[in-house]
Amino acid sequence: MGQVYKNCQSCGMPLKRDEKGGGTEADGTKSAKYCSHCYEGGRFTLPDLTVAQMQERVRAKVIEFGMPKFMAGFFTRGIPKLERWSKPKS
Repeated sequence: MGQVYKNCQSCGMPLKRDEKGGGTEADGTKSAKYCSHCYEGGRFTLPDLTVAQMQERVRAKVIEFGMPKFMAGFFTRGIPKLERWSKPKS
């Protein structure tokens, strides 16, 4: 099988923390790359989101869960390097 990912390659969330066990491909199988918040049925749930918008969404969620703002910055810093954002658009 392909590469095993520990974090969603769209938002950076640890996949083991996804309450649904990950997103789904078009055929209903679990996605190895993306969480259920970002990817369902083989499509991104927010396809037109920019990397900056994703960083802001994740920053807000991290703060909402009670983490300090500086930690929110730490968690969102690597988002542009994730596969969804770093691979060339086809």
